[in-house]
Amino acid sequence: MKKYMLEEGFRWYGPKDEVSLEFIRQAGAESVFTSLHDIPYGEVWSVEAILAHKKIVEDAGLKWSAVESVPVSEDIKTRTGDYVRHIENYKQTIRNLAECGIKIIIYNFMPVLDWIRTDLHYKLADGSTCLRFDPAQFAAFEIYLLKRQGAEKDYTPEQLQRAKAFFDALDTDGVKKFERSIIDVFPGCSMDFSIDDVRNMLAKYANIDANKLREHLALFLKEVAPVAEECNSHLAIHPDDPPFDVLGLPRIASRLEDFQKIVSAYDSPANSVCFCTGSLSAGAHNNIPEMLEALKDRVFVAHLRSTQRNSDGSFFEAGHLEGSVPMCDVVKKLLQIQKQRIDNGGEKIVIRPDHGRDMADDLSKPPTRNPGYSFIGRMKGLAELRGLETGILSK
Repeated sequence: MKKYMLEEGFRWYGPKDEVSLEFIRQAGAESVFTSLHDIPYGEVWSVEAILAHKKIVEDAGLKWSAVESVPVSEDIKTRTGDYVRHIENYKQTIRNLAECGIKIIIYNFMPVLDWIRTDLHYKLADGSTCLRFDPAQFAAFEIYLLKRQGAEKDYTPEQLQRAKAFFDALDTDGVKKFERSIIDVFPGCSMDFSIDDVRNMLAKYANIDANKLREHLALFLKEVAPVAEECNSHLAIHPDDPPFDVLGLPRIASRLEDFQKIVSAYDSPANSVCFCTGSLSAGAHNNIPEMLEALKDRVFVAHLRSTQRNSDGSFFEAGHLEGSVPMCDVVKKLLQIQKQRIDNGGEKIVIRPDHGRDMADDLSKPPTRNPGYSFIGRMKGLAELRGLETGILSK
C-alpha cells in the first residue's frame, strides 16, 4: 500500500517559522514545501544558499521536495523595468535548484497581490478560526482605502451597502489592521507595502487586459520552460486565489480553459500545474474532479484543502474533508494517476494539506506571521487526508 500512497509534504517557511521541522516530522510528513524567502524577487538563488537551506531540512530527517515558490516579479508580469534580467535569473535559479536535486518549482502569475482574504481570523461555531473572503468587505477596501476609480461598478448595490456599513463600524485601529490584512500577506515575508505602493503597481496594468497578461505568461514560459525541461524539472503554476478578477485586474489561472491555454503555451511536462483544490473551489464555475481529469498529465504536485462558498459571494476555509470540494473523488483520482505513473517508472505526486484552522492550543498563541499556517489545523488535515488515502487503497 505504501508504494502507491501520495508523498506527504508540509509547508515550512524557514528557520523563523513558528512551526518547527521537528513538529512537521511528528505530524508524519515526509517532505517540505519551502522557499528562500529572504532573497528578493527577481534575484538568483545561488547553489550555496539552496544547499544551506536543504541541509537544515535534511538534518531534521525530512526532504525538500517542492519549492514554494520561486516568485515571478511584477516586472516580468508587466514586461517592464528589469524583466529581461529577471527572466535570465529565473532560468539560472531553475538550473541551480536542479543541481541540488530539487525539481518541482511552484509559482503564480497573480498581478499585484498574492492570495486575498478579508478576514484572517473568522470565528466559527466551534470556536476555531479560519481565513475568509467577503466581497462586500473587499469592496470597502477598494472604495474607501484604495479609492480605485470605478471600483463601485464591480459590486452589487447590496454589496456596496454592506461595504459602507462594515467600514463605518471600524475604528482607527480596525482600519489599519484591515488594510494590512489585505496588502501584507505575501507568503513567508512582509513587503511592507503602502496603499500608494498598491496604486502605483495597479497603474502599470492600465493597458494590460486578460489577453495581454496571458501573452506575457506565454512569453515567460517560452523562455523558462525549456530550461526546466533540460533539467527534468516541473514548473507548476498555482491557481489564482480567489479564482476570479479582483482590483479591476484580470486573473488568468482561474478555470479549466485558462490552464488548457497555459499548458499549450509550451507543450511539455515541464510546464505543469500545482493543483490547489482550495483555490479552485472558491469559484462555483470549477468542477474540481473534471479539472483534475483534464489536467492529469500535468499534475505532479497538489495542495489539498476546501472552501465553503456562501450565497452572498463570500467563502471561508472549510475542513479538509468538508466544504465545496469532493475530496474523496479528488484523492481517488490522484491515487489512480499516481499508480499508473509508478507502474510505468514515474514519480510520486507530492501533496500537502493547505490552510488549516486555528484551533485548540494554537488559539492561545500570538497570531502567526503566516495566516492559515498554524500547526494543529494542518496536522489534523494531514491526518484526515492520510486516513482517506488508506481507506481508498485498502478497498
